[in-house]
Amino acid sequence: MVNDRNYYGRMEQELRRIAEKRNGEHAESKPSLLLHACCCPCSSRVIELLHEVFDITVFYYNPNITEEEEFEKRFLEFLKLKELAPFAHEIKLVKGKYEPEKFLEMAKGREMLPERGARCYDCYELRLRESISYAAQHGFDYYTTTLSISPYKNADWINEIGVRLMEELRAEGQQGVPAFLLSDFKKKDGYKRSIQLSREYGLYRQDYCGCQYSKREGGYTASGASESGV
Repeated sequence: MVNDRNYYGRMEQELRRIAEKRNGEHAESKPSLLLHACCCPCSSRVIELLHEVFDITVFYYNPNITEEEEFEKRFLEFLKLKELAPFAHEIKLVKGKYEPEKFLEMAKGREMLPERGARCYDCYELRLRESISYAAQHGFDYYTTTLSISPYKNADWINEIGVRLMEELRAEGQQGVPAFLLSDFKKKDGYKRSIQLSREYGLYRQDYCGCQYSKREGGYTASGASESGV
């Protein structure tokens, strides 16, 4: 349970704590962060914000993208960003398995629910559960997700799930469980900055989250938004 909903402020506190520790008498290397990435445009601002504090590995795991061509197209944009953006040169990329069947099984019986409802909550959890599993297996210090940069995603849900999954694994006695980095990356013009970076580096911006249900509803442009986001 996350009682303090100032997720961005809590993140800033943690970033300062890490920086102070590294700048102390016994300087340490950057802590490792597994950054679950929904897409490259959203990730661009998050990487820019965090790259000086963390050794970042981008984890592209999105079974909600139900068209393989779209899945591949979005991943290729990370290679472009890594090459072109100075702040992204040192990031590592991990391409998760393409598993749309897992999303479709999770969504069964709820196909007609509107976007931003219960189906989306479980989609967040599906992706974050795979992320923390990978992070724990590979010894990461932290994990988080870029999802909260989107104005169309529920930051309360994202942070609640991220913390709960961490606490569940620790309660089970699993060793090496990474800390969840609280976030609401849309704050302080984070989403606006992601649009600017997308234009600067010519990144492909999609107008729906990736699932066939979002696409069916006309993507985010149906809400009257002038810019796309996931």
